[in-house]
Amino acid sequence: QVQLVESGGGLVQAGGSLRLSCAASGRTFSPFRMGWFRQAPGKERDIVGVLTWWSGATTYADSVKGRFTISRDNAKNTVYLEMNSLKPEDTAVYYCAAQVRGPGSYDTWGQGTQVTVSS
Repeated sequence: QVQLVESGGGLVQAGGSLRLSCAASGRTFSPFRMGWFRQAPGKERDIVGVLTWWSGATTYADSVKGRFTISRDNAKNTVYLEMNSLKPEDTAVYYCAAQVRGPGSYDTWGQGTQVTVSS
């Protein structure tokens, strides 16, 4: 069973950058899609961006477009979320998730990592 482990969260000043990592266990990792989500206190979980594995295509929420970038390292079974020009409103717990069993719902989730952006 695939497990996802996130790392890289922390406290950063507005305008700064962070890179989150999502490492998948197992020899081969080939989900249909990988997604990054975030949930701020008192708010619903929102999607941040998606990577379609077979094509490498990425899409992003309007709120992060141009500032956040999803990439991957196949050799390390790791997906990254590069976050630049961070704003206080980016403060949230960030989760990676995978569609391991095929298209549809995200069936495998990481534990989350806190990102706090101070003004």
